[in-house]
Amino acid sequence: MRHKKAVPNRSYRVADQIQRDVAIAIRELKDPRIGMVTVNSVEVTPDYAHAQVYFSVMVGNAEETAAALNEAAGFLRNNLFKKLSIHTVPTLHFQFDKTTERAADLSALIAKANSVRAKED
Repeated sequence: MRHKKAVPNRSYRVADQIQRDVAIAIRELKDPRIGMVTVNSVEVTPDYAHAQVYFSVMVGNAEETAAALNEAAGFLRNNLFKKLSIHTVPTLHFQFDKTTERAADLSALIAKANSVRAKED
């Protein structure tokens, strides 16, 4: 039996599809700890056994939301089984993404530096 050649960028396409499907499924969750969640990115291991799901929160507590999402990971994975047509649907691991938070902090620092410079001039 011949092995199939790996399809280029397949893991990126799978991760992208998981990101879209998980984002839709999160909206259906009824847990009050889950606020307005944005799924920023998904990284899938090469064997598709695990997927790291990075999210940010507009409204709500990041730690509580992460705990609630990790508790709901089985339910969300089950949803993926129905939508994805791959042999192995990965186990989901949710992690708060601090990128947007850091970007806002840096923007505030830049604005502050610019206002200080404007006052000095």
